[in-house]
Amino acid sequence: MSAKPKKVKAKPDPVPRRKASASRAFPRLRIAMGKGLILGPGKVDLLEAIERKGSISAASREMGMSYRRAWLLVDALNTMFGQPLVVAAPGGAHGGGAQITDFGKEVAGAYRRIEKRTYAAIREELSPFYPDIDLS
Repeated sequence: MSAKPKKVKAKPDPVPRRKASASRAFPRLRIAMGKGLILGPGKVDLLEAIERKGSISAASREMGMSYRRAWLLVDALNTMFGQPLVVAAPGGAHGGGAQITDFGKEVAGAYRRIEKRTYAAIREELSPFYPDIDLS
């Protein structure tokens, strides 16, 4: 009798991959601010959601992420720049809340301007090779 070979489960990819789209370029700008400190679209989206919602909890729900994940991202942002981008009040019977500081608004605005200029450069450089490029 021969032994049956054991089935080996494939390990899940530790980094979720987006399926490449044949019809659309999809850059995501990430800026290395220091060792292990990355400013990217997810953190800036979170800043903007906190500004709209007035709390980390409501912003995390809007973005479909856990409160813990949102809190860790806020902590990373506040650490990254040496001054707070988000200030939070403790929760309780009347709720807490969070606000984006003026500095946080400036950082988010700067990132969005850099992102817009980067997309314009990508469009300009790649359009001769890919005329239907759409980065919107």
